[in-house]
Amino acid sequence: MRESLQKKKNILRIKRKRRVRGKVTGNSDRPRVSVFKSNRYFYAQAIDDTKGYTLAYADGAKMGLKANREDVKKIAQSLAEQLKEKGIESIVFDRNGYLYHGVVASFADALRENGIKF
Repeated sequence: MRESLQKKKNILRIKRKRRVRGKVTGNSDRPRVSVFKSNRYFYAQAIDDTKGYTLAYADGAKMGLKANREDVKKIAQSLAEQLKEKGIESIVFDRNGYLYHGVVASFADALRENGIKF
């Protein structure tokens, strides 16, 4: 019973992901910041979709930070510093199919607090 419920949740997330990615795209001036969260860790990367490469990234696993609201703020601060070093002030936020709630919303708010506009 649990497996079927989890499969349904994953299918719904993938549907939301495809719907969001159809509308959201990034370029070198305004990259797309995509997030991924597992049960343990949180990852984020800034992507230039026109050239197809990553401009900056923050890896919660390498930083030793968990996927909770407090640690996600530190990950956002790290990503914001990398973006500012490259002269990027504005981004497009890609929540990657996750609901804008909890850890994802905390990450977005922390990016805004660190001077990144979207």
